[in-house]
Amino acid sequence: MSQGKEMHLGNFLLSRLAELGAKTIQGVPGDYNMGFLDQIEDHPQVRWCGNANELNAAYSADGYARTAFPGHNGLDKTTTTGRGKVGVVVTTFGVGELSALNGIAGCFAERLPVVHIVGTPSTSAQGDHALLHHTLGDGRFDAFEEMSRKISIASVRLGDFKDDATGAVTAIDRALTVGFRQARPIYISLPTDLVNMTVPASSLEKKLSLDEEADDADAGKACLEEVVSRIKRAKDPIILVDACTIRHGCLQEAHQLVNESGLPVFSTPMGKGAIDETHPQFGGIYVGTNTEPAIKELVESSDLIISLGALLSDFNTANFSYRTPRSNTIEFHSTRVMVGHATYQGVSMKNILPRVTSAISGDLSKRLAETKKQLNKYENRLPSREEEGENAGPDGQAISQEWLWPRIGQFLKPSDQIIAETGTSAFGSLAIRLPGSKIPSFHAQILWGSIGWSVGACLGISLASREENLGRVMLFVGDGSLQLTVQEISTMVREGLTPILFVLSNEGYEIERKIHGPQRSYNNVATWDHEKLLESFADPLRDSSVGGDRQNFKESHEHDIKPSETKYYAVKTKKQLEDLLNDEAFNKADKLQLVEIYMRRGDAPKALLGQAKTTQASNRY
Repeated sequence: MSQGKEMHLGNFLLSRLAELGAKTIQGVPGDYNMGFLDQIEDHPQVRWCGNANELNAAYSADGYARTAFPGHNGLDKTTTTGRGKVGVVVTTFGVGELSALNGIAGCFAERLPVVHIVGTPSTSAQGDHALLHHTLGDGRFDAFEEMSRKISIASVRLGDFKDDATGAVTAIDRALTVGFRQARPIYISLPTDLVNMTVPASSLEKKLSLDEEADDADAGKACLEEVVSRIKRAKDPIILVDACTIRHGCLQEAHQLVNESGLPVFSTPMGKGAIDETHPQFGGIYVGTNTEPAIKELVESSDLIISLGALLSDFNTANFSYRTPRSNTIEFHSTRVMVGHATYQGVSMKNILPRVTSAISGDLSKRLAETKKQLNKYENRLPSREEEGENAGPDGQAISQEWLWPRIGQFLKPSDQIIAETGTSAFGSLAIRLPGSKIPSFHAQILWGSIGWSVGACLGISLASREENLGRVMLFVGDGSLQLTVQEISTMVREGLTPILFVLSNEGYEIERKIHGPQRSYNNVATWDHEKLLESFADPLRDSSVGGDRQNFKESHEHDIKPSETKYYAVKTKKQLEDLLNDEAFNKADKLQLVEIYMRRGDAPKALLGQAKTTQASNRY
């Protein structure tokens, strides 16, 4: 890896990625990246996890980057960044990188630090405009990089530094720092002939500078005075926590503000899990007009909204239906603070929130004693038969959306990691009150909303959870979404991972049916036998007369990781699900388990019905 005072460029890059928390690197081999893959497999700090395809690899890197953990999540002061891992995906030029772009775009939209490394043809082949495979046949070698520029915060073309080792390492360090600080993807192209280019080994002596940059002093002072003045004048201020509080490593600062101010706190769908939902000051999830009436009243009657890390997308706000005037809102963002209609540029929430907390600490809690009595009624209460309506079936034993989600909430433990697929699961799981946890434990792709995302993300979150000794991993996905990315279950098996996969079977895309075309055939999917599907993934080491030397495969397989055992369950009634959730062996989650929950077509969570109604009006078909 290192030759005295020099090391290979590929190994330098890998060491930097390890410095950013990457212990597993994912992707798909191709002839333009395999020299780099050799270095990954030989590197002492990282390991390789091959995926079924590049799209799934990008989804998995997304999930990996979402996973905050003790020591990196801002609640443990062993680091200063307050952020989790960087995700890494490696693809080959052209065909491979384009397959990954949908997943990378999701990382850009949802503010996730993912590094996309593309193995490209040699610098000489590019200079000659050679008519190579995986090209467009017109001599252009920058076309795909230009596509990626639109969804990357920084791009590095290492071929530009073939005679400049210092320039290459500087460009890598600059891009990694920008991507990590701004929580966005970066793109690095690595030509085949530069993988083993030598660079100074001393380049690693200085660690990456990841701490928050200092605020503009004058803007920070003026902003602090105005913010504190507004908060102290307010009669009923509240805190509203959103996704960028997590993405930009401000969880510690947010919790300190909540604890020391005594203010009521709410979260958005994308901010779910940022605040301990068992906290006595937690009031619930605010989604504009799609909010439970009692929670909606508490938020919208406030005379000051202290908004942390807002991402005001349509699904995060019920089609922009907030009833909170800008004049009564203070928005804290990663690089600016907005107070009413004024904006203070160059002031970050990570830097200024501790100063705000210190200035207001103890001044507000006595005034809020009565308000607190209204809080934390957000609970996992099972509905009555009347509340379930016809979805409970004639004998009341059908598993309805209204009943499922609070029951799952009762099943969860503080250390669990929950992944909810775009659509029914993402909206249904908003009704869950998460158990108390020191780290974000809920993951959904609400802004980008790519169906099938959750299966790949489950792999990445499972890998990160194993590395950091977190709890059980649970995926909630519909039978339609599962079909897009189901191959990655085989990777979970091969990797010895043991998530619980809850598959909601209702014959298709229920979210799309609610938005448009409930009886249209395009919202239906083929019916799969999930038990046999799982069996086809479940025994990669079985004896076979085909496929080469199986014994040799067993001996060299994935650095002695033992493939996971699997178990399938079909659940059609409340009693069957109750028995399963109470089963001690099932709760151990020591094997990969797929639970197929049969649900009535047409049944949907209340939050989904509300969002579908506003989306229908917006689409105007």
